[in-house]
Amino acid sequence: MSVGSYVKQSASSGMITLHADRSDLKAFADFAALVPKASLAAQRRAINKTLRWLRTHIARTVSRQERIAVSAVRQRLRAYPLSGNGQGKLWFGINAIEASRAGRPRQSRSGVSVAGRRYEGAFFKKVYGGRPDIWIRTASKHFKASDYPESEVSGGGGASSGWISENDSRFPLAKAKISLEDVRPHFESWTNRAHQRLLEILEQELNFELQKYLRGSARV
Repeated sequence: MSVGSYVKQSASSGMITLHADRSDLKAFADFAALVPKASLAAQRRAINKTLRWLRTHIARTVSRQERIAVSAVRQRLRAYPLSGNGQGKLWFGINAIEASRAGRPRQSRSGVSVAGRRYEGAFFKKVYGGRPDIWIRTASKHFKASDYPESEVSGGGGASSGWISENDSRFPLAKAKISLEDVRPHFESWTNRAHQRLLEILEQELNFELQKYLRGSARV
């Protein structure tokens, strides 16, 4: 219990680790020494509650900022409850997300619109995989690489690719995606807010355990 909460980022994700350090627990040191199991139970509940709180607030913030359905953002957030070393973790995948998951795609003759975005010249169709996505032919005059970040341009593939031949030709395709790089600057503030929230909940949970202990002692 020597370090507090912190965040580590990689090319495709961010990992927020929640951990109460010794100074946070100083006021409760005597109680923790007297009833260690109750203290650990309070820490476990506090960290797990804070993880749920953090997951909810990150999902709402990113959904609002990036104009992406909150359900799609939640799928990128994975909570790992308290482990043996007293840490709880929240993983957030920040590689580009398929534009088709941002909302409900609407096809028109000129392209596809979804969540306030417009992809001219694109089409909404199941090409590869088990669900439809927003695609564009890279030869299209409307193709802009900025609208298709991290998209692996497909050359069509063989008979198992799922692509339907048009005029006996196969066209390279790119999938519309939305970059989440803009969320990176927020990780530190999210971590700081979560740590402060952890201390608030930890105080509540330790007080709950203390009251239970005092009530039990009074009956002895």
